[in-house]
Amino acid sequence: MTADTQMQAPLEGIRVIDLTRALAGPFCTLILGGLGADVIKVEDPRGGDISRGNAPYIGPDGLTLAATGPQDISLASLTRLRGKRSVTLNLKHPQAPAVFADLVRNADVVVENFTSGTADRLGVGYEAARAANPAIIYCAISGFGADADPGVRAMDTIIQALSGAMLTSGGPDDPPIRVGLPMADVMTPVWGVVGILSALQRRQRTGEGDFVDVSMLGVLTSLVATEDWQALQDLGQPLRTGPTLPRLAPFGVYRCADGWFAMVAPQDKLVEGLVEVMGRPELLQDARFATRDARVRHDAELTAEIESWAAALPADEIARRLAAKGVPVAPIRTPIEALDDPRVAARGETMPVQHPTLGEIPRLRTTGVPLRLRNARVGFERLAPGLGEHTDEVLSDLLGYDTQRTQRLREDGVI
Repeated sequence: MTADTQMQAPLEGIRVIDLTRALAGPFCTLILGGLGADVIKVEDPRGGDISRGNAPYIGPDGLTLAATGPQDISLASLTRLRGKRSVTLNLKHPQAPAVFADLVRNADVVVENFTSGTADRLGVGYEAARAANPAIIYCAISGFGADADPGVRAMDTIIQALSGAMLTSGGPDDPPIRVGLPMADVMTPVWGVVGILSALQRRQRTGEGDFVDVSMLGVLTSLVATEDWQALQDLGQPLRTGPTLPRLAPFGVYRCADGWFAMVAPQDKLVEGLVEVMGRPELLQDARFATRDARVRHDAELTAEIESWAAALPADEIARRLAAKGVPVAPIRTPIEALDDPRVAARGETMPVQHPTLGEIPRLRTTGVPLRLRNARVGFERLAPGLGEHTDEVLSDLLGYDTQRTQRLREDGVI
């Protein structure tokens, strides 16, 4: 056993009951599992988490867009279900709330991302959980908050539209731009984890459980609010500026011989390095570019000068030359190229896709745990489980159900 494996995980000993589905909720419990929590994922016995049916699939015949056999497993589920134990429970069955209560009595945290009001209607909401275990930390992730009108549904694209995020990128005349990453779905669960850890810390002091209420709209809109949109509009500044950000010129994305590169050089010292690399020191004698305020007013002309120089050079060469002068710069990479960056791979921030029977899948990478602790280990101890793989184990070892009781639950369609 190595020193790394001997170290405890930061959330070791914390048990999480995972009622989530799709992406926002499962991503929250994925993080908790990556930090060492014992995550018990509750899945519908009639198909499980909806991610199990998401194409593409990987199996003995490679990648497919349709599952053809039991070993064909959704890539989404291989990612989202890691670090978890799977038990089946039909939450719509009248006997399900009693099993849920037994799970909660043996747990520290419950996470769900139903539409507001659904968990209460099923008998697995906060009040039911608190009745079973007053010290429980219950996290509800929803589109608009736990106090929203019941039945209001939200998806990532809907939240992007309502948050204003779709009109932050692109130029003034471009249509709304949907961010390619599901920003609301992946940022909201991070705040869910923040809330859960905060409530666990408070419970250590007070012994009291808590209700953590996280809204997708609230999270994404709060991120949009980091920019001063109203002030910029009042000052007559464009809110959508395309590849560059004129008020910090030169700042943004620029064309070059083989694609694009990103550069951030608003300070005078950085501009001095830029024009030196360009072989155009005289640009600093030009009244349009001599001061920071002047460069802001003449961003379009400065961009034209930069791209005229860059047109003959590949992005990697530009990045090498500018970085040597201390100018922040990077080539624009594809997502596939980025996932293979040896820096993030070495730190486990991206990692190979692992199939439970086929092992590591060549060339396919997925998300890891993007943090390190000096004195604790992080990562996923379990591969994605099969549907209900741990049902008997959990009901027997954790809840104390005997074989006959478990069998009756199965025959009645509860599990």
